[in-house]
Amino acid sequence: MSEFQLSLLSIGFIVIAGVFLYGQWQQWRYRRSMGKPLAEPPAEVMHHVQPVENISADINDPLTTAPAATDTIDEMCGLLNDATDYVVTFLLKSPLSVDVLDILWERRFDFGKSVNACGLNTSSGLWERMIPESSQSYRAFKLGLQLVDRTGAVNEIRLAGFHDMLNEIAAQLKIEVRLPSVEDAVRRAQELDRFCADVDQMIGINLLTSGDRKLFGTEVASAAEQLGMSLQADGTFHLLDEQGATLFNLSASDGTPFQYHTLNQSRADSLTLLLDIPRVSEPVRRFDEMVALAHELEKSLRLTMTDDQRVALNDGAIALIRAQVAATTDLMLTGHITPGSAQAHRLFS
Repeated sequence: MSEFQLSLLSIGFIVIAGVFLYGQWQQWRYRRSMGKPLAEPPAEVMHHVQPVENISADINDPLTTAPAATDTIDEMCGLLNDATDYVVTFLLKSPLSVDVLDILWERRFDFGKSVNACGLNTSSGLWERMIPESSQSYRAFKLGLQLVDRTGAVNEIRLAGFHDMLNEIAAQLKIEVRLPSVEDAVRRAQELDRFCADVDQMIGINLLTSGDRKLFGTEVASAAEQLGMSLQADGTFHLLDEQGATLFNLSASDGTPFQYHTLNQSRADSLTLLLDIPRVSEPVRRFDEMVALAHELEKSLRLTMTDDQRVALNDGAIALIRAQVAATTDLMLTGHITPGSAQAHRLFS
């Protein structure tokens, strides 16, 4: 091996080590700034059943976990907690229908974030999501406003409006309830938003044609479908998991959507494979799968894999990107948000 090759190898090791140390520093910085995990235990293990006869003991603790029937509670009701939502539980004096929540249904789109309503079903003794058309009666209501999504943290004025609406509901129901502090919730929302911004990363691999050659839409569709991808309503080809969730997608790099009825007319000079790290399970594994698929497209369509600066991707560059994916994954787990989980899909939507 020549001195030049040894130098390149040494530089590669140094860069990879730098990426790893940067990831470790990010985790240390986050732990220092946050002081404690976002949710303990993680929301994904909070699915539980609350029997009616035990309601007085645990109605005010939405994070209580029961050991049985965890697959029967509505998923959203299991995810509501103080780390990610401004949530209040109302213990009712007698079973009521959703009609008493008319003000909630009228105003649920006024607060800039998702509003979720769950009820403790009188008949089943289970928490379930409520809608205006629900015909059941409920022994308790759990009402929550999501604190953060990809548009940012909840607005303080809108959160105060949600607080005041809950106060009005409590007054109408003639029950006393202690509402959480708006100021504390705003602080939590801002901390959570900073954390989400740190880990909200998408990894792209570009596939370029050579010279002036352009790809026909029919070529792209044929190659993508042979690799198990399908064209979706957003005009890109998606690789889906067994539950129908997107693992990664393939698009024209200029953003022009592919459409079935115009595939034979559309042209593209480059394609982009995109991996949304927070929204997929096992991001490192998904990245490896995306790279393998990129190699297949590279061969079948005679393309060249490049980064965003259109620099060809070699094995060393791919290893660096993989290390970045791993560091982001570790940082999410440090914050007790599992990539690809239902809670992650809520926060990164």
